[in-house]
Amino acid sequence: MLLAHMRDCLDRILEYTNAERFRFDASRLVQDAVIRNLQTLTESSQRLSSEIRGTEPQIPWRELAGFRSVIVRGYLGVDLRAIWLVVEQDLPALAEAVNRMAKRLGPRG
Repeated sequence: MLLAHMRDCLDRILEYTNAERFRFDASRLVQDAVIRNLQTLTESSQRLSSEIRGTEPQIPWRELAGFRSVIVRGYLGVDLRAIWLVVEQDLPALAEAVNRMAKRLGPRG
């Protein structure tokens, strides 16, 4: 369930941006949607069991949890360049890890 929710957030971010920075930069609506989905994604990641997270040790789970705090506390002053760097550089590996975890867990994931 959590992994499906995380995949949904990842899919939405890709849908909203099409992995193109100009789409992100050009629309506050897209920026808000991406930030909201990142917040939801990081909250969901915190609820994964340590056993499940342990299957993907290359993912910086603690930093991901910390990123949520940055988004929540700094929402009015979020650095959009930093958000885009996360989308561009970190989310592809996270998406692959989430897909692998979901595949391993099968229907219960």
